[in-house]
Amino acid sequence: MHYLEMKKAIGAGLLSFPVTPFDAEGALDLATYRTHVGWLSQYPATALFAAGGTGEFFSLTPAEVVDTVRAAKEVAGDTPIIAGCGYGTAMAVELAKACEDAGADGLLLLPQYLVGAEQEGLFARVKAVCDAVDIGVIVYNRDNSIITAETLAKLCDVCPNLVGFKDGHGNIEMVTKVCTVIGDRLSYIGGMPTAEVFAKAYKAAGVTTYSSAIFNFLPQQALDFYDALGRDDDAAMSRALTEFF
Repeated sequence: MHYLEMKKAIGAGLLSFPVTPFDAEGALDLATYRTHVGWLSQYPATALFAAGGTGEFFSLTPAEVVDTVRAAKEVAGDTPIIAGCGYGTAMAVELAKACEDAGADGLLLLPQYLVGAEQEGLFARVKAVCDAVDIGVIVYNRDNSIITAETLAKLCDVCPNLVGFKDGHGNIEMVTKVCTVIGDRLSYIGGMPTAEVFAKAYKAAGVTTYSSAIFNFLPQQALDFYDALGRDDDAAMSRALTEFF
């Protein structure tokens, strides 16, 4: 998928991250994973994250991440698959290339391992990953990897395949600044835990979509809430928030 198509796709509807199943001995269970992704792909999510942050990226070896991406692509049909990518810069570049070769339609660049970093270092890391692949890249702002609007603007100038900004940090002031400064150059994704709880606030800041955890087990309910958000149906959202979320 061309990175401009990826940008359009991630901004057009609900996203989710299939959980990654393991067997009783802790080994990756790709058969169950394929069944789960195949079921989810029957519902109109605009993309699925394979081996994402809550898709157990941190519990998989780099080779297993690639296997997970390949398995998702085998059963996802027309649903784009965005691969988790991360760790240090050299490992992230290597993994990004391998995920692209496995058929990933895009990448979600998770924070680097352990340490914080200055903006210059974050810039260099994101640029290295973007330069390594032709597919679209989404940066994930959270934990020890907080990219400012100014750094993001510089990255947008030099990385044409940087297509998305996902926020799991929760600083609405920063998110508002990013959306204001960058405008429609990127697509914006809410990435807070139980994203529906934050959806109205993020929409007001300029974030048009989010990745839903409950899509994993109640996909229609997740889609119904997203539809209510899109039409600003406060009564429906309040009812769902009160009775379920």
